[in-house]
Amino acid sequence: MLKNDLVLKNPLRLLGHDSDDVLADGGFGVVMARAGVGKTAIGVQLAINSQLRHQNVLHIGLNDPVQKVCLWYDEVLRNLICQYEVPQEERLWDVILPHRFIMTFKVESFSVPILEERLTDLIEQGIFVPKMVLIDGFSFDNEIRTSLEELKSLSKELGFHVWFTMNIHRHNTPGPDGFAPEFSVVEDLFDVAIQLIPDGKDVLVKALKGIDGTSDSYQLRLNPSTLLLTD
Repeated sequence: MLKNDLVLKNPLRLLGHDSDDVLADGGFGVVMARAGVGKTAIGVQLAINSQLRHQNVLHIGLNDPVQKVCLWYDEVLRNLICQYEVPQEERLWDVILPHRFIMTFKVESFSVPILEERLTDLIEQGIFVPKMVLIDGFSFDNEIRTSLEELKSLSKELGFHVWFTMNIHRHNTPGPDGFAPEFSVVEDLFDVAIQLIPDGKDVLVKALKGIDGTSDSYQLRLNPSTLLLTD
């Protein structure tokens, strides 16, 4: 199986979307779940898919050091290689690494102006120009609409889209729209929403918004051993 075959196995296609570019510049997507269910693994799968398509991905880890972020990519890619029996593993790494840049922040030190400053430095020096930004660990617990609106404006200006991982609290009951209360207040800013739902030893994957075929049915499961999506 070659690199292009792995691209065909990306999470968005498995969820029924026939285009890899489901998010336009300025678009927002979110993977939400309780702690420890697999949000980061799905986010990394989305990032790897973009890298395989020669698109630059900026991974922003909040409270995770660079080494831990790198381990996530190592584990997810090796599981993909094993699951789909991909030959020429070294060539895949050669494809992916030039298209990845990792930034880490403490949650309390992250802000859109600081991100804009660091991004501008990278772009103006010709070091890295992202097409996708993955923000892992962004807190939805506070008043964040203004920050999200600023980030949306920045992403449109600089030409990238953003995926978030979002932690859902166990005690919060979904509203009538099916969304967690902390997400409902900013839901209009998002184009795609995916939720991971524990079901015994399995994890069910549900597309809540913006994916072709979105319905009440669970279309995919997350393999608890590899944290890869399976249909």
